[in-house]
Amino acid sequence: MAQRDTFLHLFAGGCGGTVGAIMTCPLEVLKTRLQSSRIALRPVFQVQLGTLSGTGVLRPGPVTPGLLQVLRSILEKEGPKSLFRGLGPNLVGVAPSRAIYFAAYSKSKEGFNSIFVPNSGVVHMSSAGFAAFVTNSLMNPIWMVKTRMQLEKKARGEKRMNALQCARYVYRSEGVRGFYRGLTASYAGISETMICFLIYETLKKHMAQRRFSSPSSGSDRRASDFLGLMMAAAFAKGCASCIAYPHEVIRTRLREEGSKYRYFFQTARLVAVEEGYAAFYRGLIPQLIRQIPNTAIVLSTYELIVYLLGEPSQ
Repeated sequence: MAQRDTFLHLFAGGCGGTVGAIMTCPLEVLKTRLQSSRIALRPVFQVQLGTLSGTGVLRPGPVTPGLLQVLRSILEKEGPKSLFRGLGPNLVGVAPSRAIYFAAYSKSKEGFNSIFVPNSGVVHMSSAGFAAFVTNSLMNPIWMVKTRMQLEKKARGEKRMNALQCARYVYRSEGVRGFYRGLTASYAGISETMICFLIYETLKKHMAQRRFSSPSSGSDRRASDFLGLMMAAAFAKGCASCIAYPHEVIRTRLREEGSKYRYFFQTARLVAVEEGYAAFYRGLIPQLIRQIPNTAIVLSTYELIVYLLGEPSQ
């Protein structure tokens, strides 16, 4: 029975991740481009006061292109197919990564329930953190290749590297260590997962209590219950992403080819000094537009498959 439950969580997590990845790939490409240090910054002249004569001085200052400007540039220069750059390694990686994550989350929750108060906030945060650590450690090479492919800019008609060619290039130029660039930032991002699942599981518990306390509701779940889970997942991910987003920018910078970024805190300091603290939130809008529905799709698909093929998750 335990082996069957583990396989069920693996299968449900993989299905949820695959559906979400396909539907939100263009938004992830836009987010990655906006996070990159190589995005074309438009020079804008700003008036700065403070000279001895009291007159204003025009000084150029960079302004980050907006979401629609980056989208228009990709469509005009690279074509619509570029909005799906990195989908190959994403599909190769997202199913096993989600499968590993949900299986590790479910299994570790059983263990933590025997140590802490069952189904408490500490259990949910600890389980989410452990599952994210395992998943990030195993899947970082695939996400590294995906990021490199999304950052590759080629004009229409120019040949682009596929996932295998990109992986070979990374290995030749940087060795095995190159596949683990950005891993420290991914570990920092575990906090986002912990916050997300703490909020989600809390809302899920309240929804279950309200459903069972209603005299008109039976033990079977209705479509409205899964819609409620989607809304809970969307709210949880939105809150977590806003709180922990800077690690995403740092991770993208660490994965850039031939960049000056080497370590987590060194990268954070460089970004803050050279571009200001606002740079840590570049790409946040497409991230929210992508991640909120993606997380809602992934978690609701996972819950639905677990419910249909086994016992509803607690």
